Amino acid sequence: MTDHAARIARILEKNPEEVVQIGGSMGALIKRDELLVLDTHANEVHERARHWIASRHESAAPGVTLLRLRADAGVDAAELTHELRGGSGAHRRTSVTPNHVVHATPDVTGGPFGTPVASADMIEPVADQVGARRVIVGIVDTGIDPHPWFTDAGWYQACTDEEHEALNAQADLELDSDSGHGTFIAGVILQHAPGTYLRVERVLDTDGVADELALLKGLARIQQTRAAADADRLDIVNLSLGCFTFDDRPSPVLADAVTRLARHTVVVAAAGNYSSDRPFWPAALKDVVAVAALAEQPAGTEPERATFSNYGWWVDAAAPGEKIASTFLTHGHEKGQEFHGYAKWSGTSFAAPYVAGKIAALMAAKDMTAHDALGELLDPAGTTRIPDLGVVVSSAAR
Repeated sequence: MTDHAARIARILEKNPEEVVQIGGSMGALIKRDELLVLDTHANEVHERARHWIASRHESAAPGVTLLRLRADAGVDAAELTHELRGGSGAHRRTSVTPNHVVHATPDVTGGPFGTPVASADMIEPVADQVGARRVIVGIVDTGIDPHPWFTDAGWYQACTDEEHEALNAQADLELDSDSGHGTFIAGVILQHAPGTYLRVERVLDTDGVADELALLKGLARIQQTRAAADADRLDIVNLSLGCFTFDDRPSPVLADAVTRLARHTVVVAAAGNYSSDRPFWPAALKDVVAVAALAEQPAGTEPERATFSNYGWWVDAAAPGEKIASTFLTHGHEKGQEFHGYAKWSGTSFAAPYVAGKIAALMAAKDMTAHDALGELLDPAGTTRIPDLGVVVSSAAR
């Protein structure tokens, strides 16, 4: 069973009344009977779909209205969206979408690059010198857990219960599939950019699942909290999550939110783990740096795509994403594997923060803006490029 099919089966099993699958084994998941529409189009959509709408929730997320369809109407949310947008030949598309289900992007199928594996202790990275610039990186993910690398950091001490991961170890003591995902990502960033100030926003549950509306709210909160806390700009946001859409087009409400965020912030996102060139969102948005995963690279060999990684015209960069070591939970499994704060894990989930960390390191060292640092990192001159993977970002390549 493919990673995508396995994850779909798990989500449907846990949410049989809430989630609907669109398409086959590589299909999209949407919330049952829910539409999201930009506020500016809400009146138009409400009027056209009034026979099927049960309730309307304005500004469910900033600038976005949630329309709930009548459960007894028997209407397909994806088909209704297509009609409301004006059909395939429409010149002007109404900004409405089903509420897609998004998920984290570690590889979870087992085998040599599946679930996390306990790893030896790692030395905490320390910056060689104080950077010329304070860099703030947002992590929108499962939240954060206590770890020796973090506990004395000002950013960690500023985290509230809302940002801490809500661990849900089952009765058999097995952790959910994506427990520790955000903590692992934080460690990847700090390995490449020690001293970075992290801003954590918990959106995903410990199975790595959320819906599009929750993601929109999380993106809004991480911007608002930073603006309220101090005058520092949110430099980079890491999104190790995403989804396919029902029609392979970008969600207009998510695209709008990301476009506004990307005016002043570099958005880095995982390309997904389905060995496919099908666009994976939000990574495939033009305002996002889409990052594929490179396979573990023995000395003296050329970089190549990890077998699980997505690829395609929409991918901007590729970074190490197989058997990556980083910070993790301290937890004992009943099957004998015990984690003592460190693990190895694979997936485009961990290639994305590699790139985010490299951007942050350039910013701090050279007093650059995030967009200028991104331009230098992905500058075609002097970089290795691979078709459908973009610029290779790794210590071996630079």
